[in-house]
Amino acid sequence: MSSPVSRRTVLAGTAAVAAAGAAVAASAAPAAAGGKGPKPTIVLVHGAFADATGWSEVIKRLTHDGYPVLAPPNPLRGVVSDSAYLASFLKTVPGPIVLVGHSYGGVVITNAATGNKNVKALVYVAAFAPAAGDTVVGLQNQFPGTELHLEQIDFRPYEIPGVKSVDGYVKKDVFRFIFAGDLPRSTTDIMWATQRPGDGGTLQEPSGDPAWAAIPSYFLVAREDKLIPPAAQRFMAQRAGSHVVEVKASHVAMISQPRITADLIRKAAR
Repeated sequence: MSSPVSRRTVLAGTAAVAAAGAAVAASAAPAAAGGKGPKPTIVLVHGAFADATGWSEVIKRLTHDGYPVLAPPNPLRGVVSDSAYLASFLKTVPGPIVLVGHSYGGVVITNAATGNKNVKALVYVAAFAPAAGDTVVGLQNQFPGTELHLEQIDFRPYEIPGVKSVDGYVKKDVFRFIFAGDLPRSTTDIMWATQRPGDGGTLQEPSGDPAWAAIPSYFLVAREDKLIPPAAQRFMAQRAGSHVVEVKASHVAMISQPRITADLIRKAAR
């Protein structure tokens, strides 16, 4: 076991590294147009059955325009824990932030941004934008149109110290149809094989107080989404008072329509 002195030394060193990193990031942030301060950092949050590489084409466009961009991993272990993880991550980001969520990532940003004064805008991309008490499964089935049902999910038990639960994966025979029907099958086969599963308990875990009640929001509605019905997306966007743009796209609108996605994020950033 480490001594108290060695633990204090490690903690002090860790804090120093974090502070130095924040200072470097702040000094390196590009100036906004007109010299009105740094451009906001764009933080992109992926959802379940996906990972941060889904933002690749959006990132290329935003960084080309001089925006600092971060795409942290979403743990996909539960609403409370995922939101706490992202909230902690956001505290390490200096200056103004535009927070973007896709799919279940919308639940996470809705909770993680609450009370964070640096978050200046929320952007929902074919995402859930829950109110307090809402669940993923409740919002998904509030309106007809979802093609993702329990029989389309491959549940696999897992066990780690202190935890026994199940992870859910979208089955291969329906993955492209439900998740990404406007992408080539060669692409969706890779997406299926590399998908990040969500813990099964997340589906019915209630959301907390929504950040969109106090922070301006923008919503990209995917009209051909077979996972979150477009009617549900419109309902959530209207309830949140979001600025809405609709696009002909599958659930992965940020992959099939990266230009339109990036344009909406830029609008939020301005």
